[in-house]
Amino acid sequence: MVSLRFPFSFPQPPKLPRHGFLRPSYAVVAAGGAAAAAGFVAVTINSTNQQSPFLESAFNLLFRSHPSPLWASLSLADNSTTSSVVDSKTGMSFPSVIGDSQQLLGIGLRRKAILGLKNINVYAYGVYADNNDIKESLSEKYGKLSVSELQEKNFDKDIMEADICMTVRLQIVYGRLSIRSVRSAFEESVGSRLEKFGGSDNKELLHKFTSQFKDEYKIPRGSVIDLSKERGHVLRTIIDGKEVGSIESQLLCRAILDLYIGEDPFDKQAKQDIKQALTSILHN
Repeated sequence: MVSLRFPFSFPQPPKLPRHGFLRPSYAVVAAGGAAAAAGFVAVTINSTNQQSPFLESAFNLLFRSHPSPLWASLSLADNSTTSSVVDSKTGMSFPSVIGDSQQLLGIGLRRKAILGLKNINVYAYGVYADNNDIKESLSEKYGKLSVSELQEKNFDKDIMEADICMTVRLQIVYGRLSIRSVRSAFEESVGSRLEKFGGSDNKELLHKFTSQFKDEYKIPRGSVIDLSKERGHVLRTIIDGKEVGSIESQLLCRAILDLYIGEDPFDKQAKQDIKQALTSILHN
């Protein structure tokens, strides 16, 4: 792992056209150029070790004495060209691709009112999907439509019910959030969706899902919860890289996705961004 901190602000790039999930509130951080810069600095320092200790000290002083903005700090894996997207509202960074093939469609924000007086930012979330799965599942029905025709179509139900690999990644923003609060919130939100799509006789399924969020898990600010829908309608739950359970249920998968891309999502603008990204995938 190579870590590089730039002690200066980059000049602003020219404005780019709007694409899919990239709305104006996001900053795109591309790692390819930084990797090259990191390699240059590393080579330069290594070459000075034997020839001039003074130059080595100067490099160390330069990079240690000038703290850089958060967005100018990159951690790069060897030969990595992965980019990430930073939500300017929360500062949370989402990789543009996870699991090798699932691409980021959009980023949203879950807010919650406290005592009906103040809204707090609970977590930011990114919605991912496998492009090939989307094309294979929906191209027959929607592939021949124009962009304008696709934008008029409401294909949320098809996306949620199809056997498509998708992930909703939650990144905790509110530092005082407890796992008990997460469990309680899912009992309410997922429970209402299960009842909406499957009737009231789904308490056992709801308990099986919410019981995965055990009190022993700590979720400080920056913690990551992945709700991944895999082939065969299997919902896999991962907290900070640790799998805590998996449940095979098309109903549960649909209930989870409905929170973020359904009829009444947590973030309506995020849903529009996601729909625009899906339209682009289907049209290409």
